[in-house]
Amino acid sequence: MHGSITHLIAGVPVSELDAAIDWYTRFFGRPPDLRAGEEILWDIDEHATLFIEPDAARAGAGRVTFGVSGLDALLERLAAQGIDHEPVETYTNGVRHAMVPDPDGNSLAFAESPSS
Repeated sequence: MHGSITHLIAGVPVSELDAAIDWYTRFFGRPPDLRAGEEILWDIDEHATLFIEPDAARAGAGRVTFGVSGLDALLERLAAQGIDHEPVETYTNGVRHAMVPDPDGNSLAFAESPSS
């Protein structure tokens, strides 16, 4: 492959936009950064953005994994916002992983490297 990937923009389909905006605002701990039509965007990092969009037929099929540091503190913040997660798994390579399903069943996950 020639060239390089310089940005990531990931989309997650949701069934009910207003409810999803509320949930993702609590998930990210802040309101969205931008609204472009029916796409609601949160900047994750300088070159990484996640957006939600209404698409009831595909809602629940999204899968996104975020590489994180401070997994336990992050999960505590989510719990304080009323957002549950599945049990934290530790893989044989030391990576700790936690799945956080959104209300539609989209799979948002956190993965923390042992070197974090």
